[in-house]
Amino acid sequence: MAASSADVEVARDAPREEDLSRCVHCGLCLNACPTYRELRVEMDSPRGRIYQMVQVHNGAPITDAYREHIDLCLACRGCETACPSGVQYGRLVEAARAEIEQRVERPWAQRALRSFVFQRLLPSRRLLKIAGAGMLLYQTCGLQKFVRASGMLKLMGRLGEIEPLAPAVETPFFYRHIGEVFPANGERKYRVAFLSGCIANISFARLNEATLRVLQANGCEVTVHAEQTCCGALAVHAGLREPARRQARQNIDALIDGGFDAILTNAGGCGSTLKEYDELLEHDPQYSEKAKRFVSLTKDVNEFLAAIDLNTRMGEVRATVTYQDSCHLAHGQKVRSAPRNLLAAIPGLTLKEMRLADLCCGSAGIYNIVHTEMSMQLLAKKIDNVNATGADVIATANPGCMLQLRAGVEKYGRGQKVAHVVEILDQAYRAADTR
Repeated sequence: MAASSADVEVARDAPREEDLSRCVHCGLCLNACPTYRELRVEMDSPRGRIYQMVQVHNGAPITDAYREHIDLCLACRGCETACPSGVQYGRLVEAARAEIEQRVERPWAQRALRSFVFQRLLPSRRLLKIAGAGMLLYQTCGLQKFVRASGMLKLMGRLGEIEPLAPAVETPFFYRHIGEVFPANGERKYRVAFLSGCIANISFARLNEATLRVLQANGCEVTVHAEQTCCGALAVHAGLREPARRQARQNIDALIDGGFDAILTNAGGCGSTLKEYDELLEHDPQYSEKAKRFVSLTKDVNEFLAAIDLNTRMGEVRATVTYQDSCHLAHGQKVRSAPRNLLAAIPGLTLKEMRLADLCCGSAGIYNIVHTEMSMQLLAKKIDNVNATGADVIATANPGCMLQLRAGVEKYGRGQKVAHVVEILDQAYRAADTR
């Protein structure tokens, strides 16, 4: 009997035998896994999760226990760095989540919420602007301050736990710049496209503007293309590959034939997915080759700046800084030295390494919302390591990490400032202009 199209789709997105068989079960990944370090449960380690994936691949049912173990994974990909066999665990866990999503029907309310968030809200500028306006009203009219001061959060259950993790809204939104082209300062050396993200247009508008200024200071003409959309990373992590494919196709159509020297992002998590569009669209005959070209042009902004002749006309930034690796930048994209080299190039700045800088802070997309308790356990240890450095600034390269670290400083820290590497560079360039 011929397989149905639905069966073919499930098989296409499920973990592949050739990927599963790379794991030799040596266990060298265990200490790199945040959930295993916390729980010491084999089934919550990369090796244990791969063992379970193999059982499902061989015909075992998808049980609630299997779903829980896969869902508890942060998909931080630290195990990939530790693995001597080249196991592509990130691809495996995303495939396992896609298979679960396709084979197991969620309750109606969950399906409706996930459909709204991943398929309607994140790709829609209009809906995100409405959501941003609502959050702005809550945060500025005194209601947020009242709710937090009154102790009401303790009575609000899960909502009370996640409310402190909500991103602050920054006005004016970055949406006003979408569709614009920003000229290079002085001689134009590069033409680049900047992907501004989805939520970042509302909650990290100043970071996006700082990114534009730093690129301009380094001879870049920067296009913020009007037809760009959400990168699809959160949908991929949730197992919703078809919505992510639609978003990937839209970004490819918008940018691939623009004659750009590079396509840039300032979000480590987004960049990891953007660089894997070729895997996401490998079975699409119209887009597979386009996706490969897109991937070849895509770079994290730190990676790009560290590879060019960096403009060193900077003023002093007198600060002691420790760098927290974005998991998807360090383990997914293998970019580690670039952010550190950029920070080291700033006059007056002292860089102090923290212990376990590349161990996940617990943000992991929406993980801190879905698994708040585990997320906070990881965050507490991360801030302990930050505190031990004596640094007054925590630098990182991903907006999600920034949100998490700010919450950590509020709860466990010593008043440290949290900043993106590009924001610190921008501070140095602006200091030079005022001399």
